[in-house]
Amino acid sequence: MDKKTKVIQKRYNRIAKIYDLLELPLERLKLSLWRKEAISHLEGKVLEVGIGTGKNLEYYPEHLEVTGIDISDKMINKAKNRGKKLNKKVKLIQMDVQNLSFEDNKFDSIYASCVFCSVPDPVKGLREIKRVCKKDGKIVMIEHMRSEKKIMGIIMDIFNPLVVKTYGANINRRTVQNIKKVGWKSVETRNLWSDVVKMIIIDNSK
Repeated sequence: MDKKTKVIQKRYNRIAKIYDLLELPLERLKLSLWRKEAISHLEGKVLEVGIGTGKNLEYYPEHLEVTGIDISDKMINKAKNRGKKLNKKVKLIQMDVQNLSFEDNKFDSIYASCVFCSVPDPVKGLREIKRVCKKDGKIVMIEHMRSEKKIMGIIMDIFNPLVVKTYGANINRRTVQNIKKVGWKSVETRNLWSDVVKMIIIDNSK
């Protein structure tokens, strides 16, 4: 694990106890409804990257075979406790999305919600999920990113260093551009809140 990744791991271990509270602003923007919609697109063997405290677990139907990973061991422990309370059969592993230990073409679907804002090398992480997703598979994401509106974008750039230091997440990532760098051609995006929060659906066969 490189130095930047260790820093991220420590930050998320530090805030694991209060992470759900920190996410409340996004939850009030209908994040729970967006989670349900995103998960409805998944099928077969599913990998959730950055599973965090397991906020998505309650929305997974029983027919999906779910594996969840996170860089933070304390986040994984919270997700395990949530899974037990919900009686969900989910395999949870501490793992870095930038260096997945899974074989190629393993999963039918991959899901991420508010993850690639904090991955040190997001393009490397995206390449890894492309590798482990089946060639006819699907990647579904809910991600917040830098606004392309001039004033809002500048404000996000100004505040980004403070947010990274206290919370660990970048608020000015250009995630759609990063996705295109990986080489995907079939990328569907939909604005959920302004142009900051988007749902992204990627056809891995193209």
